[in-house]
Amino acid sequence: MRKRFIVPALFIASLMIAVFIVIFLNFHAYSHAPVTGNEDDRTATVEIPRGADFSAVTDILEQSGFVTNRTMFYMLAFMESAPTEIRAGEYEFTGSMSPRDILSKMVQGRVKGYRMPIPEGFTVRKIAARLADWRLVDKDRFLQLAEDETFLTSLSIHGPSIEGYLFPDTYVLTKSMDERAILKFMVRRFRAAVRPDMIDHGRQLGFSLNEIVTLASIIEKEGGPPEEKPFIAAVFHNRLKKGMRLQSDPTVIYGLKSFDGNLTKEDLRKRTPYNTYRIKGLPPGPICNPGLDSIRAALNPAPVDSLYFVSKNNGSHYFSSHLDDHIKAVIKYQIKRKR
Repeated sequence: MRKRFIVPALFIASLMIAVFIVIFLNFHAYSHAPVTGNEDDRTATVEIPRGADFSAVTDILEQSGFVTNRTMFYMLAFMESAPTEIRAGEYEFTGSMSPRDILSKMVQGRVKGYRMPIPEGFTVRKIAARLADWRLVDKDRFLQLAEDETFLTSLSIHGPSIEGYLFPDTYVLTKSMDERAILKFMVRRFRAAVRPDMIDHGRQLGFSLNEIVTLASIIEKEGGPPEEKPFIAAVFHNRLKKGMRLQSDPTVIYGLKSFDGNLTKEDLRKRTPYNTYRIKGLPPGPICNPGLDSIRAALNPAPVDSLYFVSKNNGSHYFSSHLDDHIKAVIKYQIKRKR
């Protein structure tokens, strides 16, 4: 009696093996074949929002044409031990990529990066505007966080703002980074560039880190070629030692609520914490984010006794140690030129 069931049992087992092989071959072909069925190298960008679970990620990929078989894609994710949450951000996919390639890219978090140059002398507001233009930050949240006392304390910044500590450089940023992460990233770059021995040297000169960065920011905004920066630094160092006001136009401009490009006598008379024509010493914080040349100049002023400088209208400055000489230079390079 038992022999009657041998053939059917073998048949069923063979059928199950055959079905398994077919499923395996189909799954293997699906996993490794281009999602569009051809070598389509056109790039498409897919954005995965923060907090999206794997089901939502699959929905987005399906709507974008990069998941053609939802069941197979789930099986592949299970086989690859894909996490329940994929890193948020923008991903660049092509039709020539296989589902395995797409899944691997998301698991590894290889999101699209934006090369973002931040020039020397940019203010926090300019940086916020540039990043907002690329939809990398919310401008208002960025600026609010830049003045958040708790956040600044966590970064060991002892000043009214993060101004001065966003190091000018070219950054690769992603949309998976929020405002807090981007600010931290830029401050870390500052800490790497401004070494502890530089900070110690500033203390030996009698300046805190915030005061050195503040002075460097004024040097940065005064402009001029790099070789002139130590001489501009010397003027401000000498003035501070003598108790003279710095009388720097860029500090006045920074303290104005609005500026149309024309600095007036009325502007110079306005009482703001940043008007160095009215206050003595340094303003309460940096007026921009200075580059390394300006920071080094603030720490290493030229060994000269200059107290004044005026633009020569060719990108350089004329330096004077006495007021009479300075007045003559102003007449020569500014007043006569305007006439």
